[in-house]
Amino acid sequence: MRALGVDLGSRRIGIAVSSGSVASPADTIERSGDPALDHRRLFALVAEWEADLLVIGMPYSLDGSNGPAAELIATEVEVLRATTPVPIEIYDERLTTVTAHRLLRDGGVKGRSRRQVVDKVAAAVLLQAWLDSRTPDSPNE
Repeated sequence: MRALGVDLGSRRIGIAVSSGSVASPADTIERSGDPALDHRRLFALVAEWEADLLVIGMPYSLDGSNGPAAELIATEVEVLRATTPVPIEIYDERLTTVTAHRLLRDGGVKGRSRRQVVDKVAAAVLLQAWLDSRTPDSPNE
């Protein structure tokens, strides 16, 4: 199964890909101001990567509730579900961007370079967490 991790940010959409048990940063879509155009660009990547599944991050509040950001994403996810035959799973993305910034900082990526890749790295963190949640802890499970 090939899955795309999607971090639906307000300025950029981060994309990660996995065809097994490891997620890799793949691409970033700059928001155009036209959601339909942004979705067409996302679907073009779905086709390019031959994705079987979209794993979209839901930015729940730290207490697990749906805050304003989660409400916006939930609305966008409903539009995406209505316009693509590819199944969509929602996954908790709390702190993925913070983790991505930390990973990039620890890797020596600075300033503008970090801003250019943080969204796809956050999508990879999200997708990897989703993959790990589906992987048995031991071969006997």
